[in-house]
Amino acid sequence: MKEFLSALKELRKTAIKRNFEQSVDLIINLRDFDIKKHSINIPIILPFRIKDSRICAFLEKDNKEFDFVVKKEEIARFSPEQIKKLAPEYDFFVSLSSLMPAVATAFGRILGPLGKMPNPKTGGVIMDDKNVKELIQKLKNTIIIKTKEASIKTSIGKEGKPDEELEKNASTIYEAVLNALPNKKENIKNVMLKFTMSKPVKIKI
Repeated sequence: MKEFLSALKELRKTAIKRNFEQSVDLIINLRDFDIKKHSINIPIILPFRIKDSRICAFLEKDNKEFDFVVKKEEIARFSPEQIKKLAPEYDFFVSLSSLMPAVATAFGRILGPLGKMPNPKTGGVIMDDKNVKELIQKLKNTIIIKTKEASIKTSIGKEGKPDEELEKNASTIYEAVLNALPNKKENIKNVMLKFTMSKPVKIKI
C-alpha cells in the first residue's frame, strides 16, 4: 500500500539516527472493540522474515532440522522449572500428533498461557517428522497477532530493510487484522508506523 511507503519515507526523514538498528513497528489502534467478545489470535505468514525464529519439537527421535528436540521419553521428565526456562528460548513448539496428550499434560500449564502450545493452525501438529523443511521455513516467517488490549503493536522488520519489504509486511499484517475484525474498518481507530525510539507517523488509510 502506497500509504505505508509514504509513512516510511516520512519516518526516515524525521527520525533521529541512533547508534543501533531500530525496529520498525506497526501500530493498529482499535475502537468499539470488545476484547472479551472478539479477541484476535491469528498466525500470519509474512512475505519477508523479521527474525530468525527458534523452533523446539516434541518427537520420537532427534531431528537436526529443528533447533531443539524433546524426545518422547523425555517429555514427562521436565520439571516446571525446566519448562519455564525452556519456554522463552523458543518462538514456536511443534509436536507429533501422537505425542500431544503427553505434551499437554507436562507442558500445557506453562506453554498454554504463553500461546506457545503446538498449534494446528500454524502446522505445528504433525503426523511425522519427514519433510519438515517447508514447515520450518513457514514458521520462521510466521508471527502471531493476539489482542490483549484495544491496540496491536508488532514489528515489521528492522530499519535497515528496504522500504518495499517493510511495506509488504505491514500490508500483510494490516489486511489480516482487518479481515479478523468483526466490523472491519469501523473497528480501526488509526494506524501508525514508528521506529523504536521515534515518534509515530499516522497513516491515512
